[in-house]
Amino acid sequence: MENNKLTRINKFLSEAGYCSRREADKLIEKGKVLINGKIPEMGTKISISDIVKVDGNIISKEKEKPIYLAFNKPVGIVCTTDTRVEKNNIIDYINYPSRIFPIGRLDKPSDGLILLTNDGDIVNKILRARNNHEKEYVVTVNKSITKEFITAMSSGVPILDTITRNCKVEKLTKYKFRIILTQGLNRQIRRMCEYLSYDVIQLRRVRIMNISLDTKVGEWRHLSSKELVEINKMVSNSNKVI
Repeated sequence: MENNKLTRINKFLSEAGYCSRREADKLIEKGKVLINGKIPEMGTKISISDIVKVDGNIISKEKEKPIYLAFNKPVGIVCTTDTRVEKNNIIDYINYPSRIFPIGRLDKPSDGLILLTNDGDIVNKILRARNNHEKEYVVTVNKSITKEFITAMSSGVPILDTITRNCKVEKLTKYKFRIILTQGLNRQIRRMCEYLSYDVIQLRRVRIMNISLDTKVGEWRHLSSKELVEINKMVSNSNKVI
């Protein structure tokens, strides 16, 4: 069979709407994926005649209609698809009738906008660091915000063995600021503030790319066709679009 007719197993699971490629790799590592009854190696390629199972369930390439949700995550909800691990997980909380998964993460103590989908390809395109997609947050800290703090936050802070990218930071009130990031290091804003001897009291994400937070806490909505067209333009440098 010609090589262009073969698909990597993680890409297959992503395009089938089962999970993102990153999650697929984790499932493969745990031995939960079978190809024709055998546990595959990472990066294994499959053809249309191969039978793929995850946790004993056959996965079909004929995926459902694409789903794109904008959810206002409450504090205390965990962004995981593993409903057996966390009691307060995002999937059980939303209880959507079809399988969906979050695009990226928003840590448990934070609230605000997170996108969910069944389209694994768009997850990879949005999360790719080189795409520089903006995420905007409003943050409340425990003491007065100084000019030095704003300058340091915007010009780069040493965390996690790197220096954060230059970003836009604006003081809103004595204790509140707005920050727009184009990278997603683990607990990035909290670590940046901690380095500068500030504690985060509240962290809310209010925008991802062209999608703004406009629902009440705990509520979700479908993305509009206009929003999807705009996202499509933003990720057009990738091989595949929405």
